[in-house]
Amino acid sequence: MPGINVVATFLYLVAILVFIVALSSIRVIRQSTVGVVERLGSFHRTMPNGLHFVMPFIDKVLPLIDLREHVMDYPPIPVITKDNVTMQIDTVIYYQVTDPIKATYEISNLRGAIEKITQTTIRNVIGDLPLDETLTSRERVNTQLRVILDEATDKWGVKVTRIELKSIEPPRDIRDAMEKQMRAERDKRAQILSAEGERAANILTSEGRKQATILEAEGHRTRAILAAEADRQKRILEAEGEAQAIMTVYQARARGLTMLKEVQPDQALLTIQGFDALREVANGQATKIIIPSDLAGLAGTLKALVEIAKD
Repeated sequence: MPGINVVATFLYLVAILVFIVALSSIRVIRQSTVGVVERLGSFHRTMPNGLHFVMPFIDKVLPLIDLREHVMDYPPIPVITKDNVTMQIDTVIYYQVTDPIKATYEISNLRGAIEKITQTTIRNVIGDLPLDETLTSRERVNTQLRVILDEATDKWGVKVTRIELKSIEPPRDIRDAMEKQMRAERDKRAQILSAEGERAANILTSEGRKQATILEAEGHRTRAILAAEADRQKRILEAEGEAQAIMTVYQARARGLTMLKEVQPDQALLTIQGFDALREVANGQATKIIIPSDLAGLAGTLKALVEIAKD
């Protein structure tokens, strides 16, 4: 019986060992990570996310590589500009591993290498720029740094997606001078704006007066035109009335002559009409009245007029 117990114990230990070996051959790779497998010390394959099996004691899985975007915030570094001004620059870099094999075998310390090459690139780029351009062209400097670093880290299987200069701190005396200059610029702009405002107000006032004068002149001109037009219409109406009156008188005379022609008055009637005419003349404003001595001659004259009217 002791032999049976030894065999059972051995089989139990073998089963446990097989279970442990089988369990160690299973690898689960999380999302956005990748594993690099070496077999007998040489690169064998990569393992994307999911369930994988490896050969125990033969295959070795290296530390997983994160494929997400990484952020590295470096401490401020001293940089000298083209005009020999030393300032502190704080930088943040964003990068992403695109080739796990290169990131594993082309560089030993990826983060340290990125930090060193970033510092070197910043010193080279800022060293070619004067202080004023460095402070005012931050976006252009960021783009230039990103292009250079992306090209330099491509052989490591890394893509630099973005780089930001968080802060640029010149020396204290430079900052004081810049603050004074900025204060002077603000005061100058304020004075310019005040002068421009006063000038605009004066222009508006003058323009308002000009428009008022123009409107007043236009009003006088319009009134003069209307008055002249009214006087012209009045004169036209008076002339038309006078012409109409004259026309009426002549029309009445013409009708009178026509009636005389139609009735053919005799000598007695004409004599009576002559007396009536003399009576009307006597009632007028004349101071002298000439009466013909021959009233019959007057009647004859009237008769001659009638004959002329007939013709």
